[in-house]
Amino acid sequence: MSEPPAGHDVHDDQPSHLRAHSDVWLSGVTAGYGDRPALEDVSLAVESGTLLAVVGPNGAGKSTLLKVMAGLLEPWTGRVEILGGAPGREAHRVAYVPQAETVDWAFPVTVGDVVMMGRYPLLGPLRRPGPTDRRHVEEALAKVGMADHRGTQIGRLSGGQRRRVFIARALAADPALYLLDEPVTGIDARTQDDLMDLLEAESRMGRTVIATTHDLATAAERFQRVAAINHRVIAEGPASLILDPDLLAKTYGGHLLVVGGNAVVIDDAHHHDQPSGREVHYHEDTQRH
Repeated sequence: MSEPPAGHDVHDDQPSHLRAHSDVWLSGVTAGYGDRPALEDVSLAVESGTLLAVVGPNGAGKSTLLKVMAGLLEPWTGRVEILGGAPGREAHRVAYVPQAETVDWAFPVTVGDVVMMGRYPLLGPLRRPGPTDRRHVEEALAKVGMADHRGTQIGRLSGGQRRRVFIARALAADPALYLLDEPVTGIDARTQDDLMDLLEAESRMGRTVIATTHDLATAAERFQRVAAINHRVIAEGPASLILDPDLLAKTYGGHLLVVGGNAVVIDDAHHHDQPSGREVHYHEDTQRH
């Protein structure tokens, strides 16, 4: 993928050769809720094995972008191809982890049960989990450091532990594409580093990882590429783009404060593209018993 200069506007159709080598391809996509657009004329191509951070201010359409990719929201206009087909056609090869899960934390489901849910799309309606599925679950739990909690009721975990479990569910699915909404928001630094190590490892194995984030330092340091959006794609290119003050100003506008030559984003990480009802956010100081 060629690297556009800072501030490059990515609105035109992507070249055909790029489309052919991309796990995710959007052209002229507009989508929203009711009569309110959240994305406008978005074009984006993400090649296989890319570790891409999606950044932008609150309400910029980041979560909506992932929902369109996951096939959960149909665009009003434009074209979308995911893993070479229409969104949803390859759902068993896509792991989508929303920013907040609607979960009954009192329900008697264990950590192991939740992670096994990642295997269900591969099982089909009649198959029951077998040795291969249990092996994937154990490996996923080990990767996120939660193997000792496999029998723990999900509601008894801290916020950081819950994030680890839902990432493990995604890992257990053995997907080709990860769509992660704020996977490292509201968790402790060690958990954040551990999860980023996992995502980098998945990318090195050829899996495509697309994650929204409010953490610009993490975007610059731990991701390969970045897409800056504010309803439209402001720029897309190497992660170093996020260090460009002009690009940040175009992306964040009045949400950007410059102090001593350094750009600081003033943002509320709990604002969403669409009101979503019973959302539960993950914070390391949140624990239920």
